[in-house]
Amino acid sequence: MLEWIRFLAGAALLVFGLGIFIVELIGVYRFKYVLNRMHAAAMGDTLGIGFSLMGLILMNGLNFTSLKLFFVIVFLWFSSPASSHLIARLEVTTDEEPEKHYRRVELKKLEAELTAREEMESREA
Repeated sequence: MLEWIRFLAGAALLVFGLGIFIVELIGVYRFKYVLNRMHAAAMGDTLGIGFSLMGLILMNGLNFTSLKLFFVIVFLWFSSPASSHLIARLEVTTDEEPEKHYRRVELKKLEAELTAREEMESREA
Protein backbone atom coordinates (compact mmCIF):
# COMPACT_ATOMS: atom_id res chain seq x y z
CA MET A 1 0.00 0.00 0.00
CA LEU A 2 2.81 2.41 0.88
CA GLU A 3 4.52 1.67 -2.44
CA TRP A 4 1.38 2.65 -4.34
CA ILE A 5 1.10 5.93 -2.44
CA ARG A 6 4.77 6.68 -3.10
CA PHE A 7 4.34 5.76 -6.78
CA LEU A 8 1.23 7.95 -7.20
CA ALA A 9 2.86 10.92 -5.43
CA GLY A 10 5.95 10.55 -7.62
CA ALA A 11 3.84 10.26 -10.76
CA ALA A 12 1.88 13.37 -9.76
CA LEU A 13 5.12 15.32 -9.33
CA LEU A 14 6.37 14.08 -12.70
CA VAL A 15 3.14 15.10 -14.42
CA PHE A 16 3.23 18.50 -12.69
CA GLY A 17 6.84 18.99 -13.84
CA LEU A 18 5.81 18.04 -17.38
CA GLY A 19 2.99 20.60 -17.21
CA ILE A 20 5.47 23.28 -16.18
CA PHE A 21 7.69 22.33 -19.13
CA ILE A 22 4.72 22.70 -21.49
CA VAL A 23 3.89 26.15 -20.10
CA GLU A 24 7.56 27.08 -20.44
CA LEU A 25 7.58 25.95 -24.07
CA ILE A 26 4.50 28.04 -24.84
CA GLY A 27 6.11 31.06 -23.16
CA VAL A 28 9.35 30.67 -25.08
CA TYR A 29 7.55 30.60 -28.43
CA ARG A 30 4.97 33.24 -27.58
CA PHE A 31 7.18 36.04 -26.23
CA LYS A 32 8.90 38.24 -28.79
CA TYR A 33 11.80 39.82 -26.89
CA VAL A 34 14.77 37.65 -26.00
CA LEU A 35 14.84 38.58 -22.30
CA ASN A 36 11.19 37.62 -21.89
CA ARG A 37 11.84 34.32 -23.61
CA MET A 38 14.88 33.67 -21.48
CA HIS A 39 12.97 34.43 -18.28
CA ALA A 40 10.24 31.97 -19.20
CA ALA A 41 12.83 29.31 -20.04
CA ALA A 42 14.90 29.84 -16.89
CA MET A 43 11.95 29.83 -14.50
CA GLY A 44 10.36 26.85 -16.20
CA ASP A 45 13.58 24.86 -16.23
CA THR A 46 14.29 25.45 -12.57
CA LEU A 47 10.78 24.62 -11.40
CA GLY A 48 10.04 21.86 -13.91
CA ILE A 49 13.31 20.01 -13.31
CA GLY A 50 12.86 20.35 -9.57
CA PHE A 51 9.40 18.79 -9.59
CA SER A 52 10.35 16.08 -12.10
CA LEU A 53 13.43 14.99 -10.20
CA MET A 54 11.59 15.09 -6.88
CA GLY A 55 9.03 12.74 -8.44
CA LEU A 56 11.82 10.40 -9.49
CA ILE A 57 13.33 10.54 -6.00
CA LEU A 58 9.98 9.60 -4.48
CA MET A 59 9.51 6.73 -6.91
CA ASN A 60 13.04 5.46 -6.40
CA GLY A 61 13.03 5.50 -2.61
CA LEU A 62 15.90 6.44 -0.32
CA ASN A 63 19.15 5.18 -1.81
CA PHE A 64 22.35 6.44 -3.39
CA THR A 65 20.63 7.21 -6.71
CA SER A 66 18.16 9.47 -4.91
CA LEU A 67 21.04 11.31 -3.29
CA LYS A 68 22.62 11.88 -6.70
CA LEU A 69 19.30 13.15 -8.08
CA PHE A 70 19.02 15.52 -5.13
CA PHE A 71 22.50 16.89 -5.87
CA VAL A 72 21.48 17.40 -9.51
CA ILE A 73 18.52 19.49 -8.28
CA VAL A 74 20.80 21.55 -6.02
CA PHE A 75 23.31 22.10 -8.84
CA LEU A 76 20.63 23.16 -11.32
CA TRP A 77 18.96 25.48 -8.81
CA PHE A 78 22.26 27.30 -8.33
CA SER A 79 23.56 27.26 -11.90
CA SER A 80 20.43 28.04 -13.92
CA PRO A 81 19.64 31.47 -12.40
CA ALA A 82 23.32 32.47 -12.47
CA SER A 83 23.76 31.52 -16.12
CA SER A 84 20.47 33.19 -17.07
CA HIS A 85 21.59 36.38 -15.35
CA LEU A 86 24.89 36.38 -17.25
CA ILE A 87 23.14 35.82 -20.57
CA ALA A 88 20.69 38.64 -19.78
CA ARG A 89 23.56 41.02 -18.99
CA LEU A 90 25.22 40.09 -22.27
CA GLU A 91 22.00 40.83 -24.16
CA VAL A 92 21.56 44.20 -22.45
CA THR A 93 25.14 45.30 -23.12
CA THR A 94 25.16 44.17 -26.77
CA ASP A 95 21.64 45.31 -27.72
CA GLU A 96 21.84 47.52 -30.82
CA GLU A 97 18.39 49.10 -30.32
CA PRO A 98 17.92 49.50 -26.54
CA GLU A 99 15.25 52.20 -26.94
CA LYS A 100 13.04 49.69 -28.69
CA HIS A 101 13.02 47.26 -25.76
CA TYR A 102 13.43 49.28 -22.58
CA ARG A 103 14.21 52.75 -21.29
CA ARG A 104 17.00 53.88 -19.01
CA VAL A 105 15.95 56.14 -16.16
CA GLU A 106 18.35 58.05 -13.98
CA LEU A 107 17.64 57.97 -10.29
CA LYS A 108 17.42 61.78 -9.97
CA LYS A 109 14.85 61.99 -12.76
CA LEU A 110 12.83 59.17 -11.18
CA GLU A 111 12.89 60.91 -7.78
CA ALA A 112 11.77 64.18 -9.41
CA GLU A 113 8.90 62.38 -11.16
CA LEU A 114 7.84 60.75 -7.93
CA THR A 115 7.96 64.01 -6.00
CA ALA A 116 5.92 65.77 -8.69
CA ARG A 117 3.36 62.97 -8.70
CA GLU A 118 3.05 63.06 -4.89
CA GLU A 119 2.57 66.85 -4.94
CA MET A 120 -0.12 66.53 -7.61
CA GLU A 121 -1.95 63.84 -5.60
CA SER A 122 -1.77 65.91 -2.40
CA ARG A 123 -3.29 68.93 -4.25
CA GLU A 124 -6.13 66.79 -5.57
CA ALA A 125 -6.93 65.39 -2.13
